[in-house]
Amino acid sequence: MQLWIPATSLGGVESLIERRRRHTAEPLSVPDNLVRMSVGIENVEDLWADLEQAFKSLDR
Repeated sequence: MQLWIPATSLGGVESLIERRRRHTAEPLSVPDNLVRMSVGIENVEDLWADLEQAFKSLDR
């Protein structure tokens, strides 16, 4: 991933991605595989392409 920043959103304009249940303090109702994405002002086609590339790399 080149465009997505692994972080919690604080109201910025960049695209962020984070795994929600990272800490033991998170409620058990939050699934381990939940990912939160905050879409910023980057070109949407670039964001999709970046995600597709990341998913393809998981298949290797």
